[in-house]
Amino acid sequence: MAATARRPSRVAKLPPRERILDAAEELFQSEGIRRVGVQAIAERAETTKVAIYRHFETKDALVAEWLRIVAADYQAAFDRVEAEYPGRPREQILGIARFIVEGLPAISHRGCPFINSIAELPDRSHPARQVIEKHKAHQTRRLVGMCTEAGLPDPEQAAAEITFVLEGAQVSTQNGSIDRAGDRVMRIVEGLMDQHHSPLGASGATTD
Repeated sequence: MAATARRPSRVAKLPPRERILDAAEELFQSEGIRRVGVQAIAERAETTKVAIYRHFETKDALVAEWLRIVAADYQAAFDRVEAEYPGRPREQILGIARFIVEGLPAISHRGCPFINSIAELPDRSHPARQVIEKHKAHQTRRLVGMCTEAGLPDPEQAAAEITFVLEGAQVSTQNGSIDRAGDRVMRIVEGLMDQHHSPLGASGATTD
C-alpha cells in the first residue's frame, strides 16, 4: 500500500475496512505482529475496537487478510511480467528478479513482511502462516513454469536456486550484510539461467 499523500489526509478518505488494514500494515511492519494490539490499531485507524471486530472476527483474521494483500501484490508482479513479455520466459524471470530488487530499499529498513511474520508465527496452523505457505507454494509453481518454458533442463532445481537467491537477498538486505545487493542479484539470476540452459532446447531433441 504505497503512500501517495500525507497519512492523515489519506487515511481520512479510506473506507473503514481499508483504514483498519492500512493502520495494521503500518504497525505490523514497524513493530511486529505480536507487539501490536487491537487497541493500538484502532487508535491508528481512528476507529474503535468494536469496529475492527465488526470487519475482522479476530486479530489473527486481520493479520491473515493483511498478508493476503501483500501476497496479491507479489502475484500481480508475475501477472505483469507475463503480460509485458509474452512468450519470453527468460525476460519474465528477470522481471520478477527486478521486482524483488526494486523492493530492497524498503526491506532495508522495514524488513520483508513474510520473513518478519513467519518468524513470529511458529504454529503452522495459524491462519496467517497458512496464507504465507500457500502464497510461497503458488509462487514457486509459477517460477517453475517459467523455467520450464525457458527450456531449462531441470526447472525445479533452477527455480529453487533462483528462489534462494531472491529470498537470501531480502534477508541480507534486511540485516545489512551485503552491499550492492540489487546489482548482485541480477547478475546471479542471469548466471543461473545461463548455467542451467540446455543447448538442446526445451524439447531436448537433437538434429542430424
